[in-house]
Amino acid sequence: MNNFFDAAQNAARNARAGMPNSGGGAGTAAKVALGVGLLGAAVYNSYFNVEGGHRAVIFNRIVGMKDVVMSEGTHFVIPWFERPIIYDVRTRPRNITSLTGSKDLQMVNITLRVLSRPDEKVLPSIYQTLGLDYDERVLPSIVNEVLKSVVAQYNASQLITMREQVSRTIANNLIARAREFHLTLDDVSITHLSFGKEYTEAVEAKQVAQQEAERAKFIVEKAIQDKKSIIIRAQGEAKSAELIGKAIASNPGFIELRRIETAKDIANTVSRSQNRVYLNSDTLLLNLLDNITEPGTLDKHATPDRVR
Repeated sequence: MNNFFDAAQNAARNARAGMPNSGGGAGTAAKVALGVGLLGAAVYNSYFNVEGGHRAVIFNRIVGMKDVVMSEGTHFVIPWFERPIIYDVRTRPRNITSLTGSKDLQMVNITLRVLSRPDEKVLPSIYQTLGLDYDERVLPSIVNEVLKSVVAQYNASQLITMREQVSRTIANNLIARAREFHLTLDDVSITHLSFGKEYTEAVEAKQVAQQEAERAKFIVEKAIQDKKSIIIRAQGEAKSAELIGKAIASNPGFIELRRIETAKDIANTVSRSQNRVYLNSDTLLLNLLDNITEPGTLDKHATPDRVR
């Protein structure tokens, strides 16, 4: 390790400071202390630990990177000549945002969540080509590349209606692209999708226009139904008038019957009212006995105008 000789020098310096300068005995003791210090430093720097979820690769000052990956646990290295490099191989999330264009030239802002980890078998190669910050060097560039190539194949409306298919296509292309850099993607998903201001306003205007069209269609349908209702009511009133005319012509007593029913309704209304009303009986059509005629005849005062 790099601090191997520093530890040995510190041990020798401490040994000399603690021993008096008294000839050969002192020199022998200093050498012994130096040897013990060097041995202790060598032993201390000969072992290293690899924590859970991590892997280690070894750099040798003579042969360079060793083609071996150390798993979890305690391992031995040659001090100063070999140096361990620890990698975190656990899955790490990363959100990447990209602004790209759709097939119909609409600007689309997409946020992609990527769960990535390095390929443990090729960690020495990853260190030689990318270093420890491999994800920072690779993921932003390939995500933007894949997003721009995939989104350009769809219209803005298709990105919404076919979101699952778009997400699956992006994931497949991105996994294949990351494999070229010895990166494994456990999951790729679209977390946010938005459009430019102009497109959003156009969509809102279209929705308002559709609502107005539906409202106008409803008003037209209502007018048609009202027209049909008026026609049916008029036909019913005409038919009723015709039937009443036939009833009067065939049976003059029909007018007396209608007069009695009208007088009955008026009497019920007046009896339930809390107000006092002083009116002529002729006005209220209550003078029923004055105009009773013999069966088959009609009083000269019992005209349709008086019945109404």
